[in-house]
Amino acid sequence: MNDERKASSREASRDTYRETRDEPRRRLPDDPLQHLTAFAGETPDLPLEKLDFDALKVVQRLRSYGHQAYLVGGCVRDLSLGLQPKDYDVATSAHPGEIRAIFRNCRLIGRRFRLAHVYFKGGKVVETATFRANPNEDPAAQQAGADLLITRDNVFGTAEEDARRRDFTINGLFYDVVLGRIIDYVGGRADLERRLIRTIGDPDVRMREDPVRLLRAVRFAAKLGLDVEPQTWAAMQRNKGELARCAPPRVLEEIFRLLRSGHARRCFELLHQLDALSVLLPPVASWLERAGAEEGKALFTSLGLLDEVVRRGPCPDDAVLLSTLLIHHSQHQLVKDAPAPAGADAHVAAEAAAESAEAEGDELEAIEAIERAAEEEVPLPAEAAEEVAQVPWSLSANANTVEELLAEFVRSARLPRRIAERARLLLHAQRILSGVRKRRSSPMKFVRQPYFGDALLLLELYAKASGHGLDALERWRQRYGQFVAETQPQAAEAAPVAEAAAGEAQVPAEATAAQTAAESDEKRRRKRRRRKRNGRMETEAGPAAAAEAGAEPQAASASAEPESLPPPAERRPPPGPADFLPF
Repeated sequence: MNDERKASSREASRDTYRETRDEPRRRLPDDPLQHLTAFAGETPDLPLEKLDFDALKVVQRLRSYGHQAYLVGGCVRDLSLGLQPKDYDVATSAHPGEIRAIFRNCRLIGRRFRLAHVYFKGGKVVETATFRANPNEDPAAQQAGADLLITRDNVFGTAEEDARRRDFTINGLFYDVVLGRIIDYVGGRADLERRLIRTIGDPDVRMREDPVRLLRAVRFAAKLGLDVEPQTWAAMQRNKGELARCAPPRVLEEIFRLLRSGHARRCFELLHQLDALSVLLPPVASWLERAGAEEGKALFTSLGLLDEVVRRGPCPDDAVLLSTLLIHHSQHQLVKDAPAPAGADAHVAAEAAAESAEAEGDELEAIEAIERAAEEEVPLPAEAAEEVAQVPWSLSANANTVEELLAEFVRSARLPRRIAERARLLLHAQRILSGVRKRRSSPMKFVRQPYFGDALLLLELYAKASGHGLDALERWRQRYGQFVAETQPQAAEAAPVAEAAAGEAQVPAEATAAQTAAESDEKRRRKRRRRKRNGRMETEAGPAAAAEAGAEPQAASASAEPESLPPPAERRPPPGPADFLPF
């Protein structure tokens, strides 16, 4: 039954695509708001001035072709809470092929969940999806003991079916821009008023269908300041082990979303309360168990400082985000055991002791070697192939060193090698910043490295959270300030020279064309002289070479004359496979 439904949906999509493709393109008015007058003086549920102009154009164009189209999901939720959405999504009755036929600026993406991206200026994307039905509601999928994990979600349905298949009630709201009304099939508006996160339907079934919903619930609770409904929270605790069945790229992307959200501290505190870190990040969970209360608090404090950096903007690199999670695991004892200087004399003595101590190698040279390895684009085995086997999410809790941790991320979580090597570079740089390892080269050479800013930010997050390494942080800040003071005058002196050079470079177009023509003539003359010289050298080599080289001067002189083109019949390429196609 499910296969017949999919086949009929595909056939209907093809038929409508052919019909729509043959229709002339309809020109829409410049302002889509001028047609939103159905409420005629009534106050709409969402203010029109906050709606996205491009999303309204998508909705209006779909409606002009006879399809249902609504704003849906996070944009309706955020506007109802008085927040500004970061993006707008559209749900429609049009199938993916029909959407592609209606919009020229459209591309279809996804296999598990087929949807359309409608592109606008500036790289803006309006995600447009077809109404779906829950594939597990099919009688064949409801048999006893059936696996509820959704691997394909391309069963089309109605707007109500699409709302009831979503994860949480606050995300199941539709907004009709013509009527100016929120369409609520699942009780999401009441939960927004109560500030609750509640699953649609049985919470255990919803978590087993897509365990990543656990991470989404944590992110919504932290970002929006909502509470998780008790039954939903209990289901999250019972089904946290299902995260290991999810595709690693999805889980990894959700982890980075938590770190980029600006509320990473609250997110990881909730995950720690759920005991989900033992499945998600076992090395971090095992370190929290071994560490004391102060060390565990320092990790969450550093995440809170990272949130301030993210909210202040711009968002740090993914390697910095990942290193913030791992620095307490890898560097805490290293920096804590280092003697802290009490004053200026103690600082000089510590510097002299560090220079005279024996070390395993030059740390700066090792860090530069790591940087060179990170710049090499060596694809991982999982990244090189288009199709890879489905490997569950699993990280070993036995990883102790930085190399082992990052190797686990690359092997199991499919972390890109570029991010892993950059994180390794930043974590190794803490040994120089903390003064624990021997430094044979000048400190200013280290300050000039392109990664020094990220390494210093990482040290600042760690030092302010744990209280260790504050003196080292202050010394490196002074060195960095000295480096900036030295480079700024040089940049100021170089600016007038660059402007003068740019002014001299502005020559008339005719002079530029003449210079280009002269250069091309000179190149031709050099080429001819080179050919003659080669011909003379071959003549001196022997009689046989002389016979061949005798034609070189003639060829060179002939090349100076304009070549005559062959007749058109001779210029046609030989027949190929395309010449025998019926169209």
